[in-house]
Amino acid sequence: MLAVLLVCTAAVAAWASLGRSREIVVAGLRAAIQLAAVSLLIGWVVHSLGPLLGFLAMMFAVAVRTAGRRVTPNRTWWWAALPIGAGVVPVVVALLLTGLLPLRGITLIPVTGILIGGALTATVLGGRRALDELGTRWGEVEAGMALGLLDRDARLEIARPAAADALLPGLDQTRTVGLVTLPGAFVGMLLGGASPVEAGAVQLFVLVALMAVQVVAVALVLELVARGLLHRS
Repeated sequence: MLAVLLVCTAAVAAWASLGRSREIVVAGLRAAIQLAAVSLLIGWVVHSLGPLLGFLAMMFAVAVRTAGRRVTPNRTWWWAALPIGAGVVPVVVALLLTGLLPLRGITLIPVTGILIGGALTATVLGGRRALDELGTRWGEVEAGMALGLLDRDARLEIARPAAADALLPGLDQTRTVGLVTLPGAFVGMLLGGASPVEAGAVQLFVLVALMAVQVVAVALVLELVARGLLHRS
């Protein structure tokens, strides 16, 4: 059934000439393989500090590589480590220090994964939108510099509104939670026997933490683009 759904999804993309059919199939196959591998490893990883830290480091490295290569094909892609790391690390540390997130692998891995995934998405969308906007409106950037603006400031004036749109998916998800969507953490806790109030509280702090991570990621990727550290040339 899953294979049929994946093929149908790729077929619709091909019919609509979206140009992503092959990527859809590859993404689906990779997801199946990766989830199978994680299912085999997770029981061992969560009970030992060394493997746990190694697994978290792998998650971060894959996110940086994926986000960076989506934003730019050149060697500046590695700058994606800054917006992802600066967003995720302080939030996870704060959650651990306040006791909202127990220092246990079974909780640390999924919550950290959600935050890294949110930072990845925000970095990709913010970086791509900023660079696309600068590419199409470079004349306005040069006009700003001609009026006396610094290179960074001229780029920011043009790229900031477009990059800010990267926050919209996360904002809409938070605004409509419980009305349109029931996120995974909430449903998972309910299925695990938690009360609706407990599940709602956990989901709320995950959503707020996710917004914090995404805001930091977009702000920093915009700064990197404005300073010319992350570029496509």
